Amino acid sequence: MNNCLNVRMIEFKLMGDERGSLVVCEGGTDIPFIAKRIFYIFGSDQSVVRGNHANRRSEFVLINVAGRSKVRIKDGRGNEMVFALNRPHTGIYIPSMVWKEMYDFSSDSVLLCLASEHYDADEYIRNYDEYVREQK
Repeated sequence: MNNCLNVRMIEFKLMGDERGSLVVCEGGTDIPFIAKRIFYIFGSDQSVVRGNHANRRSEFVLINVAGRSKVRIKDGRGNEMVFALNRPHTGIYIPSMVWKEMYDFSSDSVLLCLASEHYDADEYIRNYDEYVREQK
């Protein structure tokens, strides 16, 4: 199955009043899993590329809560998509076995990453050729 077809943008409900804005992301409701790991990326130069891997089990939702960045998705079959993350109430859902590269970070970028699994180095595929072989 081509999991790249399941990559999609998510728009979260944006609430607020004169005090400011609020965005809620509930696991199993707003995102299609319960987050077991949460981390964020900041301080990356515009020329830096992060990610460069696929995960055998983990699913992700990426949200630029400040600034902007781009996410390139590859399926190992020659297809790719690029998503711009530039609004704090939108994110991208990335299922397992999808190659991802995060790049073009603005100087104020804070990229929030919600993962379905705890960290396990063995489930990462960090070599693109190996990923392509596993996709076949």
